[in-house]
Amino acid sequence: MQLESNYIIHGIGPKIRELRKEMGIRLSELAEASQLSTPMISKIENGRVIPTLPSLFSILEALSVEPAIFFSEINKELSFSKFLHLKKEDYQAYIKEESAKGFFYKSILEKKLEEGAFQISHVTLKPGNTRPKVSTEAFEFIYIIKGSIDYYIDDEKILLKKGESLFFDGNIPHVPFNRTDEDVEYLVIYFFNA
Repeated sequence: MQLESNYIIHGIGPKIRELRKEMGIRLSELAEASQLSTPMISKIENGRVIPTLPSLFSILEALSVEPAIFFSEINKELSFSKFLHLKKEDYQAYIKEESAKGFFYKSILEKKLEEGAFQISHVTLKPGNTRPKVSTEAFEFIYIIKGSIDYYIDDEKILLKKGESLFFDGNIPHVPFNRTDEDVEYLVIYFFNA
């Protein structure tokens, strides 16, 4: 089986988190066992950093998981000939940052391209959400479906309203805040380089 690494790499972090939780291992315990820092394991699990091969193998060894089995479980490339109809109930819920409050992500589509890969997610942002600024190794496109948010990129604050969009380098620290009394909904498209 040929692995398409530009697509599969985005499933690494969530799969590590899933295995760690299934085994009842705390983040700090996995960090110690793999000889990586707790913040680094957190970034890997949240998809903010793609681990180096030595780091990944160290994590897999700490989890007692064979690399071939690990990769076969996350290699779920979607294929289609003319079109792909995506039903709402098929969207996959995932967590970006475990410490974040009020963020509910659902992956709509992930696809490998010759130049890299992309992921489309639907985000529901609850009133009073909290999270520190994060950086992502991707460009991001945000489109507001419902409501308005304050989006912070570095020291800049941008008010985004329904129907407006924002495109930026995700490597720059960023965070959205819902300062309203209602849920905000938006699409985020991550463009990962090859």
